[in-house]
Amino acid sequence: MTRCLLCLLLLALPLLSQAEEAPLRLAWARGAGYELVQFSTTQAVSRTPLPADLQTPLGSLWKLFVYAWLVDTDQHEPSYDCQGADRDEVYCCTPGGSIGRDAALVHSCGLYFDPRRLKIDNGQWQAYWRGHNAPPWLVNLDQLQPQTRVPVAQLLDTLRTLPAQQQARQLLLDVVLDAADGQAVGSLGGRLRVKTWSWLADGDDKARQGGFAGWLQDGTPIWAGGRGTSQMVLRHYADVLGSFLPAPWPKEAGRCVEVDLFARYPLKAVLTTTGGQAQAGALQGHYRAVFNNGNDLEIDSSGDLYLQRDTGQPRLIARLDREEYVARVLQREAKSQPAEAAKAMAVAIRSYLLQNAGRAGDCLSIEDSSSRQRVAPRAASADARRMAAWTSDLVLAGSSVTYHSDTPGPDRLSWAQAVEQADGGLRYDVILQRAYPRASLSRWGNPVASCEPLPAAQQWLQSQRRVWRPALDNEVGYNEISAFAVCRLAYGRPYVDRERQRIYVRGVLTLQDRLDLTHEYLHLAFEAHPNGQDENYIEGLARHLLLE
Repeated sequence: MTRCLLCLLLLALPLLSQAEEAPLRLAWARGAGYELVQFSTTQAVSRTPLPADLQTPLGSLWKLFVYAWLVDTDQHEPSYDCQGADRDEVYCCTPGGSIGRDAALVHSCGLYFDPRRLKIDNGQWQAYWRGHNAPPWLVNLDQLQPQTRVPVAQLLDTLRTLPAQQQARQLLLDVVLDAADGQAVGSLGGRLRVKTWSWLADGDDKARQGGFAGWLQDGTPIWAGGRGTSQMVLRHYADVLGSFLPAPWPKEAGRCVEVDLFARYPLKAVLTTTGGQAQAGALQGHYRAVFNNGNDLEIDSSGDLYLQRDTGQPRLIARLDREEYVARVLQREAKSQPAEAAKAMAVAIRSYLLQNAGRAGDCLSIEDSSSRQRVAPRAASADARRMAAWTSDLVLAGSSVTYHSDTPGPDRLSWAQAVEQADGGLRYDVILQRAYPRASLSRWGNPVASCEPLPAAQQWLQSQRRVWRPALDNEVGYNEISAFAVCRLAYGRPYVDRERQRIYVRGVLTLQDRLDLTHEYLHLAFEAHPNGQDENYIEGLARHLLLE
């Protein structure tokens, strides 16, 4: 009997250990109900139906509901001006600056959404939310406080039908882009659209709890909570969440793209399966495109290809959702594997479209050609769509974007090189950073670069490296960096971002500026050797190169 009890205890030890290592809880809609998943930092350790009694403090989530009301009722509230008199302005703007509605939600500026500042009428608020069948804690404006505890299931129900959800989902990708010093998006891609929250830990006023709530890009409501602040949760669990979360097709797959198919190859005819001429208008089914040069090509359409005969010459136009367009170009120009190379390519395709497309009414307009982007004349494969969905809305900002099948170059992604890098274990965001060192991952609707380039400083450093090469080649551990960016330092001391291979300095005008630039470049060039961590060595070598 004692031996059996000992056996049971030994069997239970791994489960107890997993439970202790599983401080992150995630609840989300699955089928007709909700599921609760518990995570360690490396794996999901349990999956159960969401308990009806599980509660969460609102924390900063109350701001999301005020935002939804402002958008849905078409309010025109003033921006918030920072005067430097309130310590909470650190979440809003610097003294003398101001912040608008969208940025206030992303940066969690509570002062902006304060109902007293907005002069929200309690009666109108109650009538509005009762009309949306909201729970009591949302109907009562006085309960919209960070300490208010609400049932997680009720919160997910509210998020499922929240007004202005589309605008919030698009905007809140910026939260993931900013999280964990910009590293979380490498694991999560464009799938998670959430508002973060933090509050005092249950039973311990000196500790914190935090997480996020919002949606996947298809509108699936989701909530997470764990130990530490929301930023700690995203930093520690981005990898395991990135492996766990699916990549559903976006609910809004982007502004339409009108593609002039086969722009450089004049069509002679478009034939049906029976050999007859296809009728002008939307095409449904299988067809054969015959070109003037004698070639032909099988095409398929489910109403997204249009045959025009306005000029007598047949012309095929595709009208596609933006993400379907990205998937079709990926399918035609590259492949869906390896996955990290395909993700990088999808971001490059979307960025190229943003930078180069024209306008055709409410749609973007672009040619299907080798000088632009080649588009598959049929629905994208499931794998290509998965890569587009995984990176949905992500673009590069800060430099022009081009790509090629096998030839790398400045601000050009080589598919062959991306495949090699992915096979070597590099993540898509690192592959992109090496191809476009001055660019930053950003959002389609708000492409903002985190690196403001300093071209004069970059050129100076490039020319100096040629002068320094004989001396540096004799230094143990030196590795000349093939691609890096020099960015403007907004404040603080010069530094190097090794992950993105960026050097942040004030400029190159003064001797101190050039010494700072040399110093930080050497940190980057010696990063794989202990000398790169030796400040005395780096400073001495910088002075020797620059002054002697």
